[in-house]
Amino acid sequence: MPAVFPFRAVQFNQGKGDVSAFIAPPYDVLDARGKETLLGKSPANVVAVDLPHTPAKELGPPEAYSNAAQTYKGWLESGTLSATDRPCVFAYRQTFDFMGQRYERSGMACTVETRPFGPREGGGVLPHEQTFSGPKQDRFALMEASATQFSPIFGLHADEDGAATALIKTVMDGRAADMTAEMDDGVKHEVWTIEDDETIAAYQSALQGEDVFIADGHHRYTTAINYLAKLQEGGKDVPEDHPARRTMIVLVGMSDPGLAIGATHRVLGGMKDYDFDALTNELGNFFALDAVGTDTSAIEAEMEKRSGPGKNVLGLIDLATNQCHVATLNAGDPLADKFGDKPEAWRTLDVALVQHLIVEKVCEPKFNGGEPVKWAFPHTVPEVMEIASGQETGAGGGAGFAQVAVIVRPTPLGAVKDIGAAGELMPQKSTFFYPKLATGLFINPLNSELPVGAGA
Repeated sequence: MPAVFPFRAVQFNQGKGDVSAFIAPPYDVLDARGKETLLGKSPANVVAVDLPHTPAKELGPPEAYSNAAQTYKGWLESGTLSATDRPCVFAYRQTFDFMGQRYERSGMACTVETRPFGPREGGGVLPHEQTFSGPKQDRFALMEASATQFSPIFGLHADEDGAATALIKTVMDGRAADMTAEMDDGVKHEVWTIEDDETIAAYQSALQGEDVFIADGHHRYTTAINYLAKLQEGGKDVPEDHPARRTMIVLVGMSDPGLAIGATHRVLGGMKDYDFDALTNELGNFFALDAVGTDTSAIEAEMEKRSGPGKNVLGLIDLATNQCHVATLNAGDPLADKFGDKPEAWRTLDVALVQHLIVEKVCEPKFNGGEPVKWAFPHTVPEVMEIASGQETGAGGGAGFAQVAVIVRPTPLGAVKDIGAAGELMPQKSTFFYPKLATGLFINPLNSELPVGAGA
């Protein structure tokens, strides 16, 4: 693993008490309506600076980012935000309900060396899915304007002996949390500030030699790499202790029982010759298709009835009529001819079949003249139906967009580890680790000159 470090985090309310009014979900799940709702709780909600432009899937006007930077500076000068007196790490617990069960997911907020993706001696930072260019441009513009990383990356590490997770839980069991927060999604956030050198050293030792797998935040980590590279342009010296050489991350051990993975469904649109009957006819060459009525809320249960070890089972919803089909992949390996160099675990991912078989082999050539289709990435069937009604959510969408939805099951955690370790990338939006980390519990300044009043 890249070396792990404490950092002088910038926090609301001096890192104490209830900060519910100030935190937000990550930028990439919010739209303009969600932003306004959060600002209604407090004009100093972190969303004012972390989401200066909507949608964040594309680069906004320069003034959006400069205004966000000025707002952030004002919060520091007024004391709305302040930095910790010394470098710290932060035990972070999220308590939530998911698919009828109660979970507690525990991790540690810290910083890691800002290094390029890839394996290296002592542990590397490994991506697991492809990314889009628009969000990276947006995040870079904000980081460049503010010299700040507002939102932590979510990382996983093997933690096969459970030492790191056990240490975190010991801290949590020993005293009450320093900071708490809740939003409107039923997730409870608790943070313990850890200053003592002995605990920090024990945590660093527990992670020694392990790889970090990016669970969520590929765009943000890439932005941190690009920001450091920009500082080094023209051979400029960036000292080894420069804050930009470290990236804020929350690390969770794969042994943690609170890890929950949800699905990221696909809504496809923009196909000029789309026809659902013709689509299902074409897909019949690869899948066994069962019509299961028009109750979209039942499609996942119908998929579950047909699931089994090693079986790829997808759901299809025609968004004009709500006709639902369950598609079970026929025997064989239909991606082997084009992707024989990829491991079988990659070729049998549901999301790989959607992208490379359904979209690239059928939808684009048969129904869109060989042109790309439009995508949205909702996490629930109700959100699929919101997009179907013409709404735009944090997952995408908009009026006249949606034509067909492909419902997928969650990508297994083992596949994330195996494919990442093999140096392969899953398609975009392959995983959804629920819940998202909150933004605003800790902020990472990328320069050492915080304004007066910031606790510097």
